[in-house]
Amino acid sequence: MMKRLSREPLVHFLILGALLLFASNFVNKRTSGDTTKIVITQGQIEHLEDGFARVHQRPPDPDELKGLMRDYLREEVYYREALALGLDRDDAPIRQRLRQKMEFISEDVAAQAQPTEDQLRSYLAAHPEKFRIDQHFTFKQIYLDPSRRGRHLNADGQQMLAKLNKLGAAADVSTMGDPFLLDGNSDNVSSCDVARDFGEKFAAALAALPVGTWRGPIESGLGTHLVYVKARREGRLPKLDEVREPVRREWTNDFRLEANEKFYEGLLKRYSVSIELPPPVAEVKPANLESRP
Repeated sequence: MMKRLSREPLVHFLILGALLLFASNFVNKRTSGDTTKIVITQGQIEHLEDGFARVHQRPPDPDELKGLMRDYLREEVYYREALALGLDRDDAPIRQRLRQKMEFISEDVAAQAQPTEDQLRSYLAAHPEKFRIDQHFTFKQIYLDPSRRGRHLNADGQQMLAKLNKLGAAADVSTMGDPFLLDGNSDNVSSCDVARDFGEKFAAALAALPVGTWRGPIESGLGTHLVYVKARREGRLPKLDEVREPVRREWTNDFRLEANEKFYEGLLKRYSVSIELPPPVAEVKPANLESRP
């Protein structure tokens, strides 16, 4: 029962609410309590010892521990006096660091959230564009360079197309056409990759071509092509088992952003906000240069 509850996002938002109350009480204590009393607790001493051990691979000896506590005491005194003088208020790096620490409070809680199967399925259904499997093509192409062939481009293409249709899939594209940077054979390439290499117009044309025959000329961002589509696999929305980890990763990220926003909104409710805008600039009318007194 407890394990199931620990996976519910509502429980995590309730925990965020408790942390919000804790943060509020903590601030009130720091601002209204006895700021002249400093207590170095056993927990703080253990923290100092652990920090020393991580660096030096051994616990501190008694003199080293006394030095650590002296440094901690000095830091605490300076920290409190700096707050009393308001030195933190107009220091951008300090303000940014304090903001980050407050955000870490909510992020630590959000990181513990684990989505249920129903939540993952719902997320996949609500965001199909993030996980859709693209259309894939296996095709051959022969490049015809417009700058080289000039006004003979279309005639050359039709003549070559007639020859290619006799050869079909057996045509050796490496011996035909003009020099081209890309390979003439493409195997199981996604529509996204086709668009990246040849342009959106070429990818759209490739999706409409019949399978098993040479067609052209097909324009790309690089020139003109004769194309043979050997196979085409249609795009589809995958099942959850196929993309479980990407869906979980995206769900977790969205949940973290939502938790941070709710945490901030809860803090914001404690304040009354007003914005003092500068007065509008008076419009200066241009002088009438043609008028004379």
